[in-house]
Amino acid sequence: MRIGVLTAGGDCPGLNAVIRSVVHRALAGHGDEVIGFEDGFKGLLDGRYRSLDLNAVSGILARGGTILGSTRLERTRLHEAADNWRQLCGAYGLDVLIPIGGEGTLTAARMLADAGMPVVGVPKTIDNDISATDRTFGFDTAVTVATEAIDRLKTTAESHQRVMVVEVMGRHAGWIALESGMAGGAHGICLPERPFDPADLVAMVEERFARGKKFAVICVAEGAHPAAGTMDYGKGIVDQYGHERFIGIGTALAVELEQRLGKEAKPVILGHVQRGGVPTAYDRILATRFGWHAVEAAHKGAFGHMTALHGTSVDLVPLADAVTTLKRVPENRMDEAESVF
Repeated sequence: MRIGVLTAGGDCPGLNAVIRSVVHRALAGHGDEVIGFEDGFKGLLDGRYRSLDLNAVSGILARGGTILGSTRLERTRLHEAADNWRQLCGAYGLDVLIPIGGEGTLTAARMLADAGMPVVGVPKTIDNDISATDRTFGFDTAVTVATEAIDRLKTTAESHQRVMVVEVMGRHAGWIALESGMAGGAHGICLPERPFDPADLVAMVEERFARGKKFAVICVAEGAHPAAGTMDYGKGIVDQYGHERFIGIGTALAVELEQRLGKEAKPVILGHVQRGGVPTAYDRILATRFGWHAVEAAHKGAFGHMTALHGTSVDLVPLADAVTTLKRVPENRMDEAESVF
């Protein structure tokens, strides 16, 4: 069997671990051949690929990013790939394609699968918002980075009697803010799933200062937004890939709190530092398991499916189940977090 693998969308800790696992299982377990397309679906369409043997993936388990490169692709070019999948598979001698990516990549994978292309997907996103899987690799690393940042910011916030607003990733699902906020002991958490009222945060900070606690740390997801009429905050533009570009809730909230409190408030935007660097042990293991099961799925002919974690088991689920809805933070998890403030 000749297997093609690609990484698309945003980079994520653990991508290289999946690539390594696919190569090891395919070559050592089945005697397959593996090729890697460069820069995601662009490489598939433009004929840019390389052979992946054991030497090519040596030493990449703990390496961040992706050795294959990753880009986003316009929807029109994805339709081009779906319309010409037979020619593409024939040109490369492909028996199966394993795309590794988040919601956009898996939507593209479903498009290809619906057209008839043999595809097995591997879910990836630090936001942990892919439905049909309990966890995605990269999420644990992002939460660990954000938690360490909150831990560090507490000491400087206390030293200078400041309010620190830590903005973490999470466009439509606030899993990173929820779990890093809880793990780091943030004094407030703002999620996309529940609009916040700045007055509540002001009351929290004032109550802390009244008790002699002269600082506060608030963890806010980039997609969080204030309740209507509580604070001036607009919407950003939508880019060519359909993603909203947020105008910066962390900075806006810090300015709002400083004006209302009369105390210094500083925004800290973690940004892409959450996506880069060395993956945690958990993410390396999950990524490795996903790669192994993707190769097994290909040999079983389970095309149109993706790997998914359910409890401690890795199963296969239809790609359609992964991209129908986003997995967002439920009310009961938000209530749990609020109980410790």
